[in-house]
Amino acid sequence: MNAVVVAVVLMLILSVARMHVMLSMMIAALVGGWVGGLDLKQTLDAFNEGIGGGAGIALSYAMLGAFAVAISLSGLPQLLAKNLLKRVGHESDVNQGHVSTAIIVLMLVAAMMSQNLIPIHIAFIPILVPPLLMLMARLKLDRRLIACVLTFGLITPYMFLPVGFGAIYLDEILLGQIASAGVNTEGLSVVKAMAIPAAGMLVGLLIAVFFSYRRPREYDLKVVEAGSHSEREVTGRGLVVAVAAIVAAFVVQLATDSMVLGAMVGFLIFSVTGVVRWNESESVILDGIRMMASIGFIMIAANGFSEVLKATGHIDTLVSASAEWLGNSKALTSFVLLVVGLLLTMGIGSSFSTVPIIAAIYVPLCVQLGFSPLAIVALIGTAGALGDAGSPASDSTLGPSAGLNADGQHNHMKDTVIPTFLHFNLPLLAAGWVATMVL
Repeated sequence: MNAVVVAVVLMLILSVARMHVMLSMMIAALVGGWVGGLDLKQTLDAFNEGIGGGAGIALSYAMLGAFAVAISLSGLPQLLAKNLLKRVGHESDVNQGHVSTAIIVLMLVAAMMSQNLIPIHIAFIPILVPPLLMLMARLKLDRRLIACVLTFGLITPYMFLPVGFGAIYLDEILLGQIASAGVNTEGLSVVKAMAIPAAGMLVGLLIAVFFSYRRPREYDLKVVEAGSHSEREVTGRGLVVAVAAIVAAFVVQLATDSMVLGAMVGFLIFSVTGVVRWNESESVILDGIRMMASIGFIMIAANGFSEVLKATGHIDTLVSASAEWLGNSKALTSFVLLVVGLLLTMGIGSSFSTVPIIAAIYVPLCVQLGFSPLAIVALIGTAGALGDAGSPASDSTLGPSAGLNADGQHNHMKDTVIPTFLHFNLPLLAAGWVATMVL
């Protein structure tokens, strides 16, 4: 049996069965190592090596959580939420529908900008989402819809537009790996290659918005209120400091490529100016850690899980065995290679890490079967992106869950992972297959 298949499927089964994702990955890593021929020490060594690489990510998310709490104490997010709440009040359902639409558009635009125009990835979620939970609950807006909107905005821009994170994924990783494998990529349009897969993502979003989650969903308003941070009087000075801190954090992050340093600078600005008092800094940081602890530890475990899968050597075995079994059918080859990409990315949790693993084997096989260069780009680009949505270990699902579950009323697996898997992976799989057939 292939260790990768066993480990990923076991991890998904345990997670869906309501076992915590971190524990599910640890158990699946041990089983995967055993199936892959590693002894216990080798498995643990590989796992420990992987989690060492995730420590920086966890620290970044903890500091980001503290920064988000500090911003909430300034009153800036609450000011936005209150202004929108005034519009809801006892007004007509039509006006409430307009506010719901405004929230959906706000989340979509913020998520998309976080990938290209302002490349901060999920850093905006703990700042923007928790203060709006009360408003969403008043509107009875289904958080599963917001999870789908956020995940769409976090994934589609980088897999379609070569700007920001898209420049890294499409130009540096995707085209770079395909060129290294022997295909001439000069003059190829990645936008043209990934247009059909991106359209598949859009179809999934439209289904979520207009069909799947249109019905109102009840949330406990008392729980939302209890989970919110104590509000202070909104002052002009506090708002100015908040804007200055956000800008400073953004500039530092772009200049140093360090999320943790940017968040730290932003938090220190709040402390020095007195918006966050010195004697409450510790409690604010602890609140931030509590908000983001789950995502940090899951990302650490995901790094260890990924390292164990690589150590077994069964990733190459899985891809090679799939290639040998396919024969000369381009249609079947495309479908199976996309499914393998889905499986790998759901286990590894990162499309950016999947492409280098699969390109070396996918490219020669596709060339042998007569796929065009554009079709090869579409196939490998889609195979890498598949599984980013719907993976329990992906920051594209962990980020939305961290923000939407600030009051404990949003389940990561049931309310984020499964909805995003159904609405994005399935249409993306179909659209990626079509792209490889027509390009």
